[in-house]
Amino acid sequence: MNDRVAVECRALTYTFEHGRKKAGTRAVDGIDLTVRAGEVFGLLGPNGAGKTTTIRAITTLLPTARGMVAVFGHDCNTDRSAVRRLLGYVPQQLSADAGLTGRENVELFARVYDVARAERSERVAQALAAVDLTEAADRMVGTYSGGMVRRLELAQALVSAPRLLVLDEPTIGLDPIARAGVWDRVDAVRRATGMTVLVTTHYMDEADRHCDRVALMDRGRIRALGTPAELKARVTAEDPALAAPTLDDVFRHFSGRTLTDAKEGDFGDVRRTRRTASRVG
Repeated sequence: MNDRVAVECRALTYTFEHGRKKAGTRAVDGIDLTVRAGEVFGLLGPNGAGKTTTIRAITTLLPTARGMVAVFGHDCNTDRSAVRRLLGYVPQQLSADAGLTGRENVELFARVYDVARAERSERVAQALAAVDLTEAADRMVGTYSGGMVRRLELAQALVSAPRLLVLDEPTIGLDPIARAGVWDRVDAVRRATGMTVLVTTHYMDEADRHCDRVALMDRGRIRALGTPAELKARVTAEDPALAAPTLDDVFRHFSGRTLTDAKEGDFGDVRRTRRTASRVG
């Protein structure tokens, strides 16, 4: 097992079949991807680019029919249990229960992740503290703001002390202040633990600020890969008119598409936003 490689995809292909004739939509089209241990890696692209399908293959939620996916050397098809023990996952879809307190939500995930009973209370408290929710831990989640909900979901993923944290649109539906709050917590935990972070996002400023490397994905394929600085330098070299490109410019250069932002809301707004995102992502 190569501990220097957190995620490896080789020729990963996934087609969603539909209709009696089994016609298919190829969501992921033979991608090769390597995420290094300890880095923050961004998978960027518009809705329908194949990002969420790729994430679901990495997290063992979809079988790998063609190609190979491995997490720290464990095959995601043949060694799913080992992969899941290494993961913390924050999906697009709402995973917090509004009818429970924040603490009860994290305790539930501690049991799901099979955290030892003797360690459970301390680990739950540590996860809540890491996302600055200790004071709100015993409030009902239905009273939380959108930013608090997302930080709670981060605590749920962190309670198992994962080696790989997978974040699928972690700040969707949040305003800039709430988005910054989520990333502050992610960055702090990463510095403290050395965990690897794999993130999808529509927010190019987040990727530019927080990601060590990014891959631009469009129509199921990787169109460009590198550090934000390297990709911006490539754009300037190919189009000197863009002397100081942003990652938005980089994305438009390689894909010809634009990305859309969402607004902050309360628990219900986040739930509705996530449902929409899950249908089209």
